[in-house]
Amino acid sequence: MWIVIAFVLAILWRRWGILALTAAAVVVADLAAAGLKDVFGVERPSSRYAAPKPLVAAPHDGSFPSGHAATSFAAATILSAAAPRLMPAGILLAVAIAFSRVYVGVHYPLDVIAGAVLGTLIALLMLAAVRRRSRGATQSG
Repeated sequence: MWIVIAFVLAILWRRWGILALTAAAVVVADLAAAGLKDVFGVERPSSRYAAPKPLVAAPHDGSFPSGHAATSFAAATILSAAAPRLMPAGILLAVAIAFSRVYVGVHYPLDVIAGAVLGTLIALLMLAAVRRRSRGATQSG
């Protein structure tokens, strides 16, 4: 969903860098969350408790941190930096996606909080790297 949003915005704004940066943030956040799931090995709620049953099929990997929350907050942070007026909608969508993971029974609240923090930090680091690179290019040019 986030890549599609970034694609549409890139077309409208004719700024393809925003698509590339959003896609990169989503990939890095997803990989980081997957790696941390392997490190922490927290069972999903549906694996630990017999009831209630999850509303969707529970993935078979670890629960902590939420990859959906990480990727959503990474993308929302990148897109919010590109268009601050879109920040409320982007953050609201990221929060809704993160909340949905708890609601459907495949994550604990701490999973989505950790995923949100992870995704936001990754996006902020990527934005800082891009800004530093841009400053270096303008100073040397």
